Amino acid sequence: MKVIQVVGARPNFMKVAPLHRAIQKLTGWTSKIVHTGQHFDAKMSDVFFTQLELPTPDFFLGIGGGSHTEVTAKIMVAFEKIVEAEKPDLIIVVGDVTSTLACTLVAIKMGIKVAHVEAGLRSFDRSMPEELNRILTDSVADYLFVTEESGLQHLKKEGVADERVFFSGNVMIDSLVRYQEKAKTTTILKDLGLSTDDCPQTTDNYIVMTMHRPANVDTKEGLESILELIELSSKDTKIIFPIHPRTRAHMEKFGLVERLDQAQNLIMTEPLGYLEFIQLMSNATAILTDSGGIQEETTYLGIPCLTFRDSTERPITVTLGTNQLLSDLDPKKTYAALQEILAGKVKKGSIPPLWDGKAAERIAAQLAEIFA
Repeated sequence: MKVIQVVGARPNFMKVAPLHRAIQKLTGWTSKIVHTGQHFDAKMSDVFFTQLELPTPDFFLGIGGGSHTEVTAKIMVAFEKIVEAEKPDLIIVVGDVTSTLACTLVAIKMGIKVAHVEAGLRSFDRSMPEELNRILTDSVADYLFVTEESGLQHLKKEGVADERVFFSGNVMIDSLVRYQEKAKTTTILKDLGLSTDDCPQTTDNYIVMTMHRPANVDTKEGLESILELIELSSKDTKIIFPIHPRTRAHMEKFGLVERLDQAQNLIMTEPLGYLEFIQLMSNATAILTDSGGIQEETTYLGIPCLTFRDSTERPITVTLGTNQLLSDLDPKKTYAALQEILAGKVKKGSIPPLWDGKAAERIAAQLAEIFA
């Protein structure tokens, strides 16, 4: 059995790493990795591949940026050549980025079986490109591996046959479980002045912020809301803000960088490596984010998470986990929710079923059974 696994953006790396290891352990199976280069930063890509113990990708397509249509088309043309040359038996796609859908379409048109890992998630907000990627990928993929109960319910309502759907757990958590201890060896807390040699964990409360969704950072209004939230919150605690290149570019575009630079108690950094970010999250008082994956990671870690979005495709992080959805995107209401957390009024959560670090093993075993 020859398998091709696709990565295109940073969240894919954490999902493919455990899958690649699990597939390679199957007798008679080989796994090759295609990096589309949809989101590519040489320094950060190298860091993630090294930290997650991934081999150098077998194929790098170097697609780069552009509109969603342009990127989809470029990936499809380049990936088709790989599939024609390699003739894989199975293609595994993960998550919901443009590469996920583009490579799925190529595979299906060429008669190659496709497994979608992290299937069935729905935000019901079709203005999000990721939502369309999820729906379209799930509608044509052959095997759908689901992370949470809501995914099973959505696929059933959409008429997907039960024999195509498997409840496997969350491969994102596999990487978190594997590297949580190793993350403690990083010096990120000390580097940012959050710990000392005498107190290696933390010397003060701090919150971590990440913002990158187009709805939040592509407009002046959205960025001004984020700035107001920073200005309010930094009165009470330090804010660590690994700023996404997209967010920084739009801050510059709308002339908001000076206001960002003047915020007190704000520590901005470049995007961080996986291990550094895990350590930063693990010791934070709270997380402010619009990321889907961080909602899952904070639920596993038991860290309060305030999600600056009006919908989530991961509802289990709200119903079982530590996540709170900030549906009206009001900085003042978000600040009030943060003050509750700083005052010790923390939402208690639990770890969802099968988020145990063994999802990739279950997926590999199921695929081995399917193709026996």
